[in-house]
Amino acid sequence: MHVKKFIENCKKHPLIHHETKRAALVKFLAVLGVFLGYFAFAASRYGVDKGILVTALTWSFFVFCTPVADAGFLLDFPLRLILKIRMLYSEIFVWVFAGLLNILVLIISPQTYESTLVLRLFYTILTTPWPFWGIIILSAIGTFLSVFFGDELIDKVTHSQRKAYHQHHIKYQLVVIVFIFAAIITLYTIMLHNLGIDIPLL
Repeated sequence: MHVKKFIENCKKHPLIHHETKRAALVKFLAVLGVFLGYFAFAASRYGVDKGILVTALTWSFFVFCTPVADAGFLLDFPLRLILKIRMLYSEIFVWVFAGLLNILVLIISPQTYESTLVLRLFYTILTTPWPFWGIIILSAIGTFLSVFFGDELIDKVTHSQRKAYHQHHIKYQLVVIVFIFAAIITLYTIMLHNLGIDIPLL
């Protein structure tokens, strides 16, 4: 009986009962799974201490250099649930934390960026303001737009509310995100060619 009651209570929980919140929970668990899987790989290859640092720096790469808020979602979503802080504000904290982390590593242990190809590319972006800080600026625009829309969407409880919201904003969001992705891909292509890294289709 206790198990049955527990299951019924779980089904009534807003995270399970409300469609938009359930979708956000699934996304969070997926991102968390990828993060933990990468940490397991990094720890097995570099040891636990360096693995933590490599994982944290790789996470910060996705914070700074991709125009979506998936990396920051690891902190944004729990803070939204526990402290009721809107993800738009918690994402600012995410960016400040990621920035301080990289400043510290650049000063104390810059060789850590040589650990993986992603971190080598990240180091080039961080240390080459022109033109590669454009990647960070464009990613920031895309990230905070997606967080803004995500905040609004998670407030919608019913499917009809969610559908109406999508119809109202999807065209604007799509145009902006496509432009940002195209600009970032162009900058990445220039950077890879300058570094002599040949990737098919680039």
